[in-house]
Amino acid sequence: MKKILISAAAVIAIVISCKSKTESVSDNAQPRSKTVRLKLDLMPKSDSKVSGTATFVQRDGKVTFTANISGLKPGVHAIHIHEKADCSAADGSSAGGHWNPTFESHGKWGTGAYHKGDIGNFPADEFGNGTITMTTDEWCIGCGDPKKDILGKGLIVHQDPDDFTSQPAGNAGKRVACSAIIK
Repeated sequence: MKKILISAAAVIAIVISCKSKTESVSDNAQPRSKTVRLKLDLMPKSDSKVSGTATFVQRDGKVTFTANISGLKPGVHAIHIHEKADCSAADGSSAGGHWNPTFESHGKWGTGAYHKGDIGNFPADEFGNGTITMTTDEWCIGCGDPKKDILGKGLIVHQDPDDFTSQPAGNAGKRVACSAIIK
């Protein structure tokens, strides 16, 4: 009987020892960041032939946005996040104005005041193809923070460049493509 009690005590000591080693390892471990990915198709608007895809990838507290767009007129075009995930209007107006949860003036991303939806301009080559990529920690995908969460918003490609000064939207012309930012 005494031998069994000693053995039981030894087993308990080993279990406790292992448990605290496991806890100390997990205390020092870095949490793995969940990657969230959205891929969107851009629909033509305002009688344009513009199409393309946009992806948003959230990893390690940052969102990387990439859009590949075709059917544009050669030159510079604006792209913005708008208030609503609604592309039902033929001219894209159903997406509302620029997404501006911080109530700032319109401007150039990273320079003075700007909307969280003021992505900026990108060039289209002589064949009408354009690409834009940016990474920010000012957005999230589905985090629920109304000042950062892009879910439920709209992505709009404009016919013209953003002048970064005209209020409230940069005088970027017609909305030539739209996508809802939804899962």
